[in-house]
Amino acid sequence: QVQLVESGGGAVQSGGSLRLSCRVSGITLDDYAFGWFRQAPGKEREAVACISRSDGTWYADSVKGRFTISTDTDKITMYLQMNSVKPDDTAIYYCAAQQWGDGRSYNPRAFGYWGQGTQVTVSS
Repeated sequence: QVQLVESGGGAVQSGGSLRLSCRVSGITLDDYAFGWFRQAPGKEREAVACISRSDGTWYADSVKGRFTISTDTDKITMYLQMNSVKPDDTAIYYCAAQQWGDGRSYNPRAFGYWGQGTQVTVSS
């Protein structure tokens, strides 16, 4: 059974830092790409960062240089280190997984496994 469980969300002031964690079970980075996504009120879900063995890391332009995605492969835990956060980063953050192969995509619709989400609120 595939499970993804996020933790680490909360409230932080603008310019501060936060680290999100996602515990993954049932699949591994060997065959899957893992990603972080976010959805703000009234907006569509968007990709933030992704990681895969074949393609490495990918970041949305809005978070490049501020966020870092990484994994602890021994424990199958994925992280999102968020630095220099801004009020625009306020959203529910989700981790997700996609079997990585032909047709792979960073589009949220291509990811078949999702966590329950964790709220991140950045105050100015």
